[in-house]
Amino acid sequence: MEGSHFFAILSRMKYINRWGLMRNTRNENISEHSLDVAVLSHALAVLRNRRFGGTVNPERAALLGLYHDATEIFTGDLPTPVKYENPKIRDAYKEVEGAAREKLLSLLPEDLRPDYASLFGDSEPELMALVKAADKLSALIKCVEERRMGNREFMKAEHSLRTAIADMHLPEAECFLEQFLPSYSLTLDEQD
Repeated sequence: MEGSHFFAILSRMKYINRWGLMRNTRNENISEHSLDVAVLSHALAVLRNRRFGGTVNPERAALLGLYHDATEIFTGDLPTPVKYENPKIRDAYKEVEGAAREKLLSLLPEDLRPDYASLFGDSEPELMALVKAADKLSALIKCVEERRMGNREFMKAEHSLRTAIADMHLPEAECFLEQFLPSYSLTLDEQD
């Protein structure tokens, strides 16, 4: 049986830092971020099902969240202001992401590729909307934590992310903002 580099490459997510244009009090890598997005995607799916009449699969949402940035192993984390500056850059980056997705999948043995290919696509729009909201919530939490540490560098990003989440019109995301986000501004003793 031939060796595969897929999982060894995935383990390198811990070397790709986020927020490259910002001064951070604590660096965040895409491995940490992906875990946060997985946890938040699961939470949003549970909220949708319990409070808003949904029937989505929370475990599948978590899995999609876990892999949502895996292609950044090859592309790096392109800062949002650069990525969305103009349509040409955005479209070119989508092509690069597609090539990175294909490269990543090619590292798997052929018989396993179908099991992983669906983790890197947009074939599940209802769940991907929750993952995108979770991605923004994770970034917002980072902003809140940076502000709590006295770093004003993230204030504009925090405002933009709050607006972007509101513009998604997802009641489960609004619920998370109201019920769970305030705790991220507290110290550990205050959370007791």
